[in-house]
Amino acid sequence: MSKENEEFSTEILQRGVENSGPSAGSLSFSVRVRPKLPDFLSSVNLKYVKLGYAYLISHRLHLLLAPPLLAALITHIGKYTGQDLFDNYDLIEALFVSTLFCLMLYLCVDMTPRSTYLLDFACFRPSNEYKISKAEFIELAKKSGNFNDAAIEFQERVLKKSGIGDETYLPKGVFAPGYKSSLKDARQEITLVMFGAIKDLLAATKVKPQDIRILVVNCGILSTTPSLSSIVVNHFKLREDIHSFSLGGMGCAAGVTAIDLAKDLLDVYPGAYALVVSTEAVGHSWYNGNDPDMLLPNCFFRMGAAAIMLSNFHLDRWRAKYQLKQLVRTHRGMDNKSFKSIQQKEDSEGKKGLSVSKDVIEVGGHALKANITTLGPLVLPVSEQLHFFTNLIFKKKETKPYIPDFKLAFEHVCVMATSKKVLDEIQKNLELTEEYMEASRMTLERFGNTSSSSIWYELAYLELNSKIKKSDRLCQIAFGAGFKCNSVVWKALRNVGIPKQSPWIEDPY
Repeated sequence: MSKENEEFSTEILQRGVENSGPSAGSLSFSVRVRPKLPDFLSSVNLKYVKLGYAYLISHRLHLLLAPPLLAALITHIGKYTGQDLFDNYDLIEALFVSTLFCLMLYLCVDMTPRSTYLLDFACFRPSNEYKISKAEFIELAKKSGNFNDAAIEFQERVLKKSGIGDETYLPKGVFAPGYKSSLKDARQEITLVMFGAIKDLLAATKVKPQDIRILVVNCGILSTTPSLSSIVVNHFKLREDIHSFSLGGMGCAAGVTAIDLAKDLLDVYPGAYALVVSTEAVGHSWYNGNDPDMLLPNCFFRMGAAAIMLSNFHLDRWRAKYQLKQLVRTHRGMDNKSFKSIQQKEDSEGKKGLSVSKDVIEVGGHALKANITTLGPLVLPVSEQLHFFTNLIFKKKETKPYIPDFKLAFEHVCVMATSKKVLDEIQKNLELTEEYMEASRMTLERFGNTSSSSIWYELAYLELNSKIKKSDRLCQIAFGAGFKCNSVVWKALRNVGIPKQSPWIEDPY
């Protein structure tokens, strides 16, 4: 391979594998330009700005109605003197005032959304027997005989630029000659990571399994019968009337989707606990072929799981770590390029795997732009929003619109640890500092891409380094097949110290 090909820029990806009978393993290069994220500073879609304000109004309707009713009540009462109220008592007037007062009380109590609290969360760290370095990854891939020379070289090149370190975790059985995942293997892996995270969470929160009323489990690739949620119910002996759900095929963004579902259910069942489990079956999605687009997930995805305990008990505010403030989900599935950017399929030899299109960065960028534009009115300071609208109305045609500074909305950002390339692009387009990206980059290096649980390993990193202070706002952003971009905003209710159990602490068990 020529030196010129080795020195291609990050915008150009060398791809192409020719496999033709006896000459299998010969390498040819086809150059594909991988689109970058769209330039967030060049334009703004007002459709998503309007959508953000629609969310704001619908979730704060009680705050809009209460002031005029209060003003009407005060104005009406203000017409009367003490003599009028005590000597000239009017039953009709008393009923009118009482009705206004009761209506205001109803708006404040019944229409005010019940707060959702995050008591605690736990991330699973596999034992050292699953630890794998990049060099060992390539060595085992060579010995397996499952890949030709071109596929080996491609994976080696991707790993070198991936941002992944040498201490991630992977079920090494995937390198067995002719490996094909069985349901037994998949169940063993998924129960190992799920049960480990849930066990640590129950120990940290002191919540009894019988007290959990809502259970949501998400896993993109593996869907079993009985379901993953049923497996959890059976193992931990949860209550008979539990509301349990299994979310499948929704990709890495499903962790935030699961939080959204749990929150909606908590609104219906006040005074309840909700357990959310986010994971992925890495071995079940492993690809043993030579298609470059389908080899990418092999290089990035690693073992992991997170368990999160939510509550809407009023008294839990005093022991909870965070309060859920906003959650925005963006789905671009109506666009064919977005819909086909990540999909499970079979290659020309009938081998199953997860295919990642060359358009995925561009697609993800458009989804991210739509999501944060919708989120803006919900989280940005009023001064920034006024500056934005003033600039939008009075700016000259040849100048770019003013894009609000999202660093003013959050003290911390957890962008899903997908790859170094993606994190670089997001940092540049959102103009985030290295401090904002530290948790994402460190998680990618230490644990790799653990799919929907990745954002929780990032939050665990922030907690370990005592970066979370009372009233800090943090935003978790995740991407997934479909194509989806979901974001959730939390507010710290107290200074969060170093947890007793953390995936970042050596030998936590």
